[in-house]
Amino acid sequence: MTAPVLTVDQVVDRMTQLAAELPPGDGVAVFNAMYLTVTRLVRDHLAAAYFDDPAAMAELDAVFAARYLTAVDEDRAGRRPDACWRPLFELRAAPDVHPLQFALAGMNAHIENDLPLAVLDTCRRTGRTPDRLHADYLRVNALLALVEAQVRESLLPVPLGGPLLHVLSVWSIDRARDAAWASVLALWELRRLPPARDLVADALSGSVGMVSRALLTPLSPN
Repeated sequence: MTAPVLTVDQVVDRMTQLAAELPPGDGVAVFNAMYLTVTRLVRDHLAAAYFDDPAAMAELDAVFAARYLTAVDEDRAGRRPDACWRPLFELRAAPDVHPLQFALAGMNAHIENDLPLAVLDTCRRTGRTPDRLHADYLRVNALLALVEAQVRESLLPVPLGGPLLHVLSVWSIDRARDAAWASVLALWELRRLPPARDLVADALSGSVGMVSRALLTPLSPN
């Protein structure tokens, strides 16, 4: 099952509905709130001449969101989401997991696995090549970094230390975006070799899922 590709406004509406439905403290709710902030920010910048190719970026934003919404729908239907998403959905109510761990695990799954696949889907849907999207891809980095900084500031204890600091040092948004673009280029080169492309994509989902599971390591209560 694949969630339909919605407009950016429809994506915002769907995530807003999820925010109202999910219980407080739910790990998916934590990620959804952060992702909703990002999507609203991208929507605002689409109308503000921020991107060189706003039509392609609107398409990418919608295709990208559809992958997260597919994971939500799969879980609600009693099916297992893709491997990259399973840790977040399986551990969403785990005790002794800090809210920021849920946010970063969701970002890890969505950026390192879903983003490269969404870029390639956008290329196929719009007739563009990855290099034509790269400059705007980098512009999104600044928006994501802004939201991640806000999330860290709102959720992190001060001072930060101990096991939480160790767990959070596993992941960096800059490294994640760089790794995602490397995956775009690798999978683009394999587009005429579907069996190899599918094997690489499956391996990517599995390895990203392992990092998310590490990010969700329970912390010993004080």
